[in-house]
Parts: sequence; C-alpha cells; structure tokens
Amino acid sequence: MNYYLIAPAKTFNQSENLLTYQSEAKLQIGQIVAIPLGKQQTIGIVVEKTTKPSFATKSILQTIYDEALPKQLIKALFWLTDYYRCPMSAVVQAILPRGITKKRRIITEKLPAPEKLQSNQLNAAQKRAVKAIEQSRANTILLHGITGSGKTNVYIELAKQHLNAGESVIILVPEIALTSQIVRNFRAHFDNILLIHSGQTESLRHQIWQKALQSNQAQIVIGPRSALFTPVKNLGLIIIDEAHEPAYQQDQNPKYSALRLSSVMTKTILGTATPLIADYYVCQQHDAIVELNELAIKNEKTAQTTVIDLKDRASFTKNRLLSNQLIESIKQSLGNHTQTMIFHNRRGTAPLTVCDHCGWQSLCPNCFLPLVLHADNYQMRCHTCGHAETVPTVCPECGNPSIHHKGFGTKYLEQELQKLFPKARIARFDADTDSSQQLSKIYSQVHDGEIDIIVGTQMIAKGFDFPKLTTLGIVQADAQLALPDYSSEERTFQLLTQVIGRATRGHQNTHIFIQTYQPTHPIINFAMNTDYTGLYKYLLQKRKQSSLPPYSFLLKLSLTYKTESIVVSNARKLYKKIVQNSQKLQLSQVSITPPMPAFHERTNTGYTWEIIVKAKSRNSLLRIFDSLDKSSYLHFELDPISLL
Repeated sequence: MNYYLIAPAKTFNQSENLLTYQSEAKLQIGQIVAIPLGKQQTIGIVVEKTTKPSFATKSILQTIYDEALPKQLIKALFWLTDYYRCPMSAVVQAILPRGITKKRRIITEKLPAPEKLQSNQLNAAQKRAVKAIEQSRANTILLHGITGSGKTNVYIELAKQHLNAGESVIILVPEIALTSQIVRNFRAHFDNILLIHSGQTESLRHQIWQKALQSNQAQIVIGPRSALFTPVKNLGLIIIDEAHEPAYQQDQNPKYSALRLSSVMTKTILGTATPLIADYYVCQQHDAIVELNELAIKNEKTAQTTVIDLKDRASFTKNRLLSNQLIESIKQSLGNHTQTMIFHNRRGTAPLTVCDHCGWQSLCPNCFLPLVLHADNYQMRCHTCGHAETVPTVCPECGNPSIHHKGFGTKYLEQELQKLFPKARIARFDADTDSSQQLSKIYSQVHDGEIDIIVGTQMIAKGFDFPKLTTLGIVQADAQLALPDYSSEERTFQLLTQVIGRATRGHQNTHIFIQTYQPTHPIINFAMNTDYTGLYKYLLQKRKQSSLPPYSFLLKLSLTYKTESIVVSNARKLYKKIVQNSQKLQLSQVSITPPMPAFHERTNTGYTWEIIVKAKSRNSLLRIFDSLDKSSYLHFELDPISLL
C-alpha cells in the first residue's frame, strides 16, 4: 500500500491543509485525484509521498488525469499558502479549472488568422534590451520602456528563443480588451498559442487547460493573471505586460500579486512605461532594470502639450466641459480625417443625483454609495455591486420635483460631443461597453480609421496603438489626486502617462490638452513631461518620511459588524491585542495605527473599521497575524496596493 499527502479543494479542518490517503497504485506528485472527505467527495492534488501513519486512512477513489501538474504549480501551491496566509484549499481551487470532473463536448475557439508568419525585425535599442535580459542573472527583470519603444517586439524575440529551447512562455495582460491586440501581434510569429480570458465558457476554459496539461510540446499562453495556473510543461519565462496595472492583484481568496507569484515560478519580465515605485526600487537594488527609451518609429513627428486651467472659465465659453482650444483642435482633426481621443476616468452620465430642496441623495441600498445616472437606458446604477433602479422624477423624501444630476461621465461626454460635432463618428470605450467582442470590434474600427472620436476611461490607456490619432483631450486630469490613499499620486501619474502615450508614438503630429484644476501640481508636470525619474524621486522621499512601501510592509486588518457600536468596541479590543502581542513577541520597528472607519465604512453587511500595521520586516507582520484569533468578522490583506 502507498500513502500520500493530498491537498483537497475543500477545507476540512482550519488547522490542517494536507490529509493522508492510501492508494494501491503508485502516484506521481502533482496528480489530480478524487477523494472522500467526511461524507462528501472532492478532488485534491497529490503533493508528497509519505509513510504509513498511526491512524486509519481512507483510499483515494480515482485519478482524474494520468498526467501530473508541472512542478511550478506545486511550488505555487505551497508558496501562496505560506506567503499570503490563505487556505490551501482556496489555492487548489484557483489552480484547477471549474468542473474538472465533467466530461466535455469538444469545442474549439477560433483565433484570429495570422496574415503570415513573419520575422521579428529589432532595432538597435531593442537588440540591446534582449541581450541585457539574456545576460541578467536576476530572476525578475524590469523592462522599463517608454510608450512606443516596441516592448512587444522584445517580448516576441524572447518568446522565440525560449520556444526554440523547448520552454513554454506565459504572457499576462491586465484586461481582456487588450488580448486581441497582443494575440494579433503574436499570431504573426507563432502558431501554437493558447488564449485564455474571462469571456470563455467554463467548458472551453477546461478544455484549454486540459490541452496544456496533456501536451508535451512547448506552448505560448496569453491571458489575464489566472493564466499563471495553466499547466504547461517546461515553463521558462513569464512576461507581464503593463506590469503596473492593479488588475494583477487578486482581491479575493487566494489574495495574491501575480507579479510576486510569477517571480517564484520562473524567470519573469515586468514590462511597463510606468513601473510601480516599489518594483523599481527593488529591481534597482538588484541591478535588474533594462531601459528601452527610444521610439521604435523614429521620425520628425512632434507632440505639443497644452495645460488648461479648469478654473479659467474664459477657456470654456463654447462648452462647460471641453475647452475652446480642445474643440478647435477636434475640428481640425475632423477636417484632416484624423482621430481624436477624449479621456475621462468616470463612466456613466452623472455620478451624483440630489434633491436641491431637501438634500436627499440617491444612494445604493447595499453599498450606501451614490448611484450613477446612465441616461441611455434611463437607469440609476451602482458601480460597486451592480444594483440598478429607475430614475426618480420626484424626490422620494419630500416629493419635490427639483431632482438634479451633478458631475459627468463618459456617456455624458459622448452626448456633448455628438451635439458639437453631429456628423462625427463617435465611439465610447469603457466598462459599460457590452462585451469583449464589442470592445475588440471598436478597437478594430478605431485602428482602421472608421471612428473619428473615441471617448473612454482608463481602458483606452492600456497599450493600444491608434496610428491616426492627432488630438488628445484629458478632461479632468486631477480627478484621482484627492483620494485619501498613498497610491493615488502614483496611480494618477500612471494613468496620465499611459493616456498621453497614445499620442506620442510617432505616427502623427499630435496636440495634447490637459485640463486640470491643479495646473502646477508636481504629478501633472511629471506626467506632462513623461518624467518618471522626477516622479520616482518625489514619491520615494514622501514614502520614506511616512514609512510606506518600499520602506515598509503593510498588513490591513478589517472588522465588519452589523452595528457601529459593536465594530468600534471590537476594533479597539483588536488594537489593544495587537499592541500587546507585538510587545510579547519583542518585535521592533512595527507601527500600528489606531482603529479608524474604512473608506467605505457602511455596506449592506454592516460597518467596517480598519487597523493598518506597518513593519520593516514582512516576517514581523506574519508573526503578528499568526498571533491573532481568527473569526468570520476579521478580514485581512497582506501587501495591499491601496488602503482605501
């Protein structure tokens, strides 16, 4: 009889991640098996062969696949459980596809047909970058390439080299909307691509996963952060495009950063024009930064930038949202049959609905956040939980008809532009756009010149190439700067720089208009001048003074109870306990903030208060967390990218 430690996909005992089972057949580490668990049956992963225990064991019911999971996924299983203190069962569920025991009808997904397989011509700067990456001994390398420098060509060259060496490559993208563009680029060079995205059915995702598991050939996988769990053989490289994006942070169990996990699994390239401050700092310490600071297309095209003060109403006599200078530039672009992009990072028509008579606000009954007006389908919608209701014609509190919708979003901008330019072909690109297919269609239309004006949120800032763009308008550049979070300035710079990058790729002479209430703010100036070095020094100094990443590690503890008095009382008790435990454990250089209301204090689940723990050593945070009594009321996040 053989005995094995199994990681089940269901939690059996909070204190035990692994259970012992017996099997007459010999099994491989990484095989997926069906096991009895209590009165139920579940699946699990074989992680270790063991000796016969002193207690009775149950038998493994069957093996699901003859093939075993590759070693990088077994490594990920243990690392995620330990590093993020999450249940191993949650990691097993993340690694294995849903419905893994179901028999599937064969489905195939059509990838865009390649025009024809091409050679990858690199310029001198790209060749230097490839060589520097090849020669680097670092496991994680930051490819810091300005927008338009041709990072994708570097990715393709690196993928070719690893594929020729018999090694698989995973390419991560932050959004499903970006997938079609990068697939198109890679399909021109490779014919063995596995594409993964959230728009696929459970059955199709299962079959793609199974194809990867059962293939012995080196493969290329393209997808979002979950693509990391694709069971490819001989994984040699992971490329993370737009590596600064928050989409690479999983905020549900298992909570993890795809950037950190990748670097544990194999050699990793972080590609971005706007690196996270903490990533740049760490890579700088390890001499693991490769700069790519030349445009791939070299020509005499120029980009002119104009900053417009939103407080100067003389610049807004034609429209209250779009400056006279911006409107004039749009007219010129339309006359020249080139394109305009208008960026505003807020979707919908109006973000606030109030009664001017009694002060009533339209709030979500679940989240207690303002409902956003969507005038196209005459709905009030919550952008947090999705709750929707009809637009009130009179105030539900006082019955007065003086209901006003304040602020504006991309839908309202679309309407205003249509009034100003009735003959223009206008498309909106945001999270309200119907589907991934629709997003891909809009991008193709824009790329092919069938759209005159594109209006969008941050979705249009992520890696897209618009060769006919000549006018770019950023409607309210400082919208996020007021958020009470340590990452708000960094995120604003990233967004603005990425948006501006759409107009500085060297295809056309372009004019960029930055509308802001704070024209002298350092972040606006850093973004306007694409000055990452200036931003890095500025934020590094501020974070050092406040002991924030990269100068400390963070643990965010949240307590949620039905009533405010109970959450306040328990938050104070928890704070006292943390202070006592920190002293008992003799942990130095640990800072514990007193309990305070969460940014979204009240939701349909109750009231939430938070405590933030900072420490010079991540191990100190883990020791504090391990010393606490766990309950369903306590939620935690290690290494949060935001404190909101």
